[in-house]
Amino acid sequence: MAIKKTELYSSLWASCDELRGGMDASQYKDYVLTMLFMKYVSDKYKGDPYGMIVVPEGASYDDMIAAKNDKEIGDKINKIISALAEENDLKGVIDVADFNDEDKLGKGKEMVDRLTKLVGIFQGLDLSSNRAGGDDLLGDAYEYLMRHFATESGKSKGQFYTPSEVSQILAKVVGITEDTPQDATVYDPTCGSGSLLLKASDEAPRGLSIFGQEMDVTTSALSKMNMILHGHVSDIRTIAQGNTLSSPAFKNGAALKTFDFAVANPPFSNKNWTSGLNPEADIYDRFTWGIPPEKNGDYTFLLHIIKSLKSTGKGAVILPHGVLFRGNAEATIRENLIKQGYIKGIIGLPANLFYGTGIPACIIVIDKEHAQKAIIESSGSFTEDDAELPTISGRPIFMIDASKGFIKDGNKNRLRSQDIHKIVDVFNKGLELERYSRLVEIDEIAANNYNLNIPRYIDSSEPEDLHDLSAHLQGGIPNRDIDALEHYWRVFPSIRATLFKPEPNPKRSGYSHALVEASQVKSTILAHQEFKDFAARSLLPFKQWISVAKLKEIKVGDNPKNFIFTISENLLNSYANSDLLSKYDIYQILMDYWADTMQDDVYVLVQDDWQAGNRLRLLLPVKDDKGKNVYKEPHDFILNKSRYKGELIPTPLVIAKYFSAEQDHIDSLKVSLEGVQSEMQQLLEEHGGEDMALELFTDGDKKPNKAVITNCVFEWEETVVNLLNRPLANSISAKRTELANSEQSLSEFENDPEHKAVFESLLNNKGKLTKTNVNKRIKAIGELDTANELVTLNSYINLSNDVATVKKELKSLEAQKAEFIVRALELYGDDENVECLKIAYQYQSLAEKETLLNSEIKDAENTLYQLLIDKYPTIPLTEVKELIVDDKWLATLQANIIAEIERVTQQMANRVRQLEERYSTPLPTLSKSVDDLSDKVASHLKAMGLEIG
Repeated sequence: MAIKKTELYSSLWASCDELRGGMDASQYKDYVLTMLFMKYVSDKYKGDPYGMIVVPEGASYDDMIAAKNDKEIGDKINKIISALAEENDLKGVIDVADFNDEDKLGKGKEMVDRLTKLVGIFQGLDLSSNRAGGDDLLGDAYEYLMRHFATESGKSKGQFYTPSEVSQILAKVVGITEDTPQDATVYDPTCGSGSLLLKASDEAPRGLSIFGQEMDVTTSALSKMNMILHGHVSDIRTIAQGNTLSSPAFKNGAALKTFDFAVANPPFSNKNWTSGLNPEADIYDRFTWGIPPEKNGDYTFLLHIIKSLKSTGKGAVILPHGVLFRGNAEATIRENLIKQGYIKGIIGLPANLFYGTGIPACIIVIDKEHAQKAIIESSGSFTEDDAELPTISGRPIFMIDASKGFIKDGNKNRLRSQDIHKIVDVFNKGLELERYSRLVEIDEIAANNYNLNIPRYIDSSEPEDLHDLSAHLQGGIPNRDIDALEHYWRVFPSIRATLFKPEPNPKRSGYSHALVEASQVKSTILAHQEFKDFAARSLLPFKQWISVAKLKEIKVGDNPKNFIFTISENLLNSYANSDLLSKYDIYQILMDYWADTMQDDVYVLVQDDWQAGNRLRLLLPVKDDKGKNVYKEPHDFILNKSRYKGELIPTPLVIAKYFSAEQDHIDSLKVSLEGVQSEMQQLLEEHGGEDMALELFTDGDKKPNKAVITNCVFEWEETVVNLLNRPLANSISAKRTELANSEQSLSEFENDPEHKAVFESLLNNKGKLTKTNVNKRIKAIGELDTANELVTLNSYINLSNDVATVKKELKSLEAQKAEFIVRALELYGDDENVECLKIAYQYQSLAEKETLLNSEIKDAENTLYQLLIDKYPTIPLTEVKELIVDDKWLATLQANIIAEIERVTQQMANRVRQLEERYSTPLPTLSKSVDDLSDKVASHLKAMGLEIG
């Protein structure tokens, strides 16, 4: 069976739970990722003589499984990993974590139990059957873990990971195209876990040749494992470990090796960048354009990258915002790079995106191929106050302020899919959008002393919401505020006329009056035909996209990432010219649903085909630490204590399509049950207080059970009979006493030590003495010489007969009592106690109905659930596709798009209501209201004999 991403992720994170506590995330990530790597290469390459990784005998994950519960498990795992590393030249890559470290994993049994559980978690994952995008699945799992490790590692240890969303932007803006050849090179001088390099390589149709260097030994090993998990086995040879600045690994003779592309997220504000390096005598000539400050190496890696690029090379580097505007040495470097024309663009990112720092960062995009040196026609220093500024021409810089586009994700900010897409679209197409992007000419930059601080060139702040003093004084809504909603009025011209009427007074021509109460604005808009037409029109692109997407044509072997890329781009383009709706918001709807549900479905379909929709899985429990059965995922229904879940098709969809009548019957029963329970609750609320009819029914918040109800009804029956028919009550009481005495006499006789020997052989299989057995013994004795035994047996029969006689007489009296109560309910209806008995009977009757309805519902549900179990395997393939695509995917997406349509309209309604409420009560009206209230108070005071002069 195919592995769903969410299931894989939950298993991986469960493995982290086994290690958490003994070490922090920066340490236990090495153990978890090593386990993931070992399971992956074992499943993928074991027994494959042509595999890119050789799995020698005794060095597979199966050998780890064999070591479970072994007291030497830690040492054995180390040896297994070491053997695989030795065979594949991976020493120092996969054998960094010590699985026999007592300080981190515990001693003795603690270590054995912890590692046994860890091995067991990965044991249940079959990574060999992931034919469609299998490497991507594992690579994405690696990314998932890296993100979580970075989150838990905190500020000081999270720098090994560049958020995937930022990596995507760098990879897409650096200049890689569909025509980029496979032998083109990409370089990252601070490659960390390698995610940036992999993202860049993925942008080329046939990949790129990867080169990377990382100073940290452990992180360098993670990078190599990441390469293998993504299918880039050969690229681990060009991942080097060491100090890039003092000892660059890639050289051509005495010079630096140059590359076609470079991407990097170097450490911010590196204070030790000069370690092992004399920048003034740099043998690689990297500081031609200036030497960065000794205690801040932000520009160091940018200069290194520029020197490492071919003359046609392109790069994208993440740096703190400070590099755009700080002065002194950095200002000199910045001015020189601008004048050289190396900087193609700058993208300002939201703050708090990165795990190593919370400060805002930017992406500087370098393009040496199209560099255009600046030409200055007049020389000398100048300031903005000079009468004439020198004329300068050269390469403009494209700037984007993307600082506002993100969502909160825990204590960090995260870019959404739509934020990434918008940045990439705008940058690559050079689109100039108000308050978002601009192509800034070099003369304007020069006029700002080569300061590249983005707010100098792009004002991304929202326009100030100004109040109109005249409107506050004289009423009316300023037309300028209404006109500011022009993008709505172009779509809803009649709605404007419905909501507002121009001020007839010529002296107030710049104002209008509201025609609809503020509270009615939204309902008025939604009811208007123009809105209905807009809503219908806004769904047309979605319906057209459905026919293009061909979702029902997914087949085994398709690549899920290519699939979502294609259909999401088509949806984005479908809404490119839509009124009011942002194509990026619609795109986000699909991407959110993909991440939440659809990607899991597609990963299953491309591996197991559409027949997977016929699967109704029986969920099996696992034991928790206390030995209790727990389930890892929610169920759809329970039948005979077994839990079931639809693999791809939720059971409500199957019920709606095939068993709606059965569900309607269940729903009807539940409505009836809710009605009964509502009546019961109402009775308790009205009559459950102290000294009231149902006082005995209440016990805190507990619902009365059948025994409590029966006992309470009995108490009220006794009360009514005692008060209204004393003779009958006395007779019943006397007879109950007589029965109790008779039963006590029988019990004492039976348990008399002298008689026990007689009765012992006559007990039934439940250990009870019965008249039947006694009579049989009497008959068997006959005239034998057992007179004493016969006397005992006959005495028992006589006492038993006495009890039976009294019971019969009491039963007759109880019948008379029941008859009397029936008459009393008719004759004494006004009696308070009879009324209480009626209420108790009413509650008892409702409780019996509740029990019956619950039983009927359970039977009906069990019947329905059995129908489901029988139906799932027999659903035709065409209907499986309809259920998954039409009823599940498309129905959800359409509902979310409709919600987006309403959200956009809600924004307009909120603004209109805000304007109406703001100016609804002008100052004269407020003053008159105050005067009226003052007069009213004065009148009341006068009536009370008080006057305020």
